[in-house]
Amino acid sequence: MHPMLNTAIKAARRAGSIINRASLDLERLQVARKGPRDYVTEVDRGAESAIMEVLSTAYPDHTFMAEESGVVGHTPEGELAANEWVIDPLDGTTNFIHGFPHYAISIALRQRGQINHAVIYDPVRNELFTASRGGGAFLNDRRMRVSSQLKFPDALLGARWPGSVGPDETSAPRFLEMARGCAGVRRTGSAVLDLAYVAVGRLDGFCGLGLKQWDMAAASLMVLEAGGLIGDLDGEQSWMESGNVIAATPKIFTQMLGMVQGDRAK
Repeated sequence: MHPMLNTAIKAARRAGSIINRASLDLERLQVARKGPRDYVTEVDRGAESAIMEVLSTAYPDHTFMAEESGVVGHTPEGELAANEWVIDPLDGTTNFIHGFPHYAISIALRQRGQINHAVIYDPVRNELFTASRGGGAFLNDRRMRVSSQLKFPDALLGARWPGSVGPDETSAPRFLEMARGCAGVRRTGSAVLDLAYVAVGRLDGFCGLGLKQWDMAAASLMVLEAGGLIGDLDGEQSWMESGNVIAATPKIFTQMLGMVQGDRAK
């Protein structure tokens, strides 16, 4: 295992310890609102600080893009950062503050614009997802592969799109065909885990809108290394910039993309 990946695992586990301790006494949790349905707690900040401390101690010249801290460190204008850690210290904060046990830590190392190492840690289930470019993707040391699902009507999808329940005529009509045509749609409240679940085959596909880079960075590499496909709503590779993403096993990806593009043409 690459030394940088080992360091990221150490950072993720340290953050996981902070989150698990806090989960035992949620009534004392201090919660602030960043925007509609967007919360932050001292646990988010504490976990992020712990991650950055571990990584910056090991690699003092590396830069960061973190959900709570923003961009930390300097890269010359017009250049891509040589080593940039993209961090979501607690994806699923709303779940966490409600005691709903579905959230995760996400850490990715981006080098000259390319994600090369990734860690996602679910502290509730003690599940550690890892990937290195060209080296495969693993769940607790077991190789991950996307599902072998071929038929869209039998596919289980994860989603993050407008509407508190799911796609309907007022919230996201363009995704109605996709939602109605599959076996089911799950909105778990953690895009990071949804994408990791595509990589490990628990979900056959995922469609997300308006995501941030830290929601997608680590898991995108895992999906690819597990044999899946990932793209934006046009099937192109601008999903990191647009925040709109489809990830799935290859056959399901093609069918999801066709539905989205067909809806656009109507």
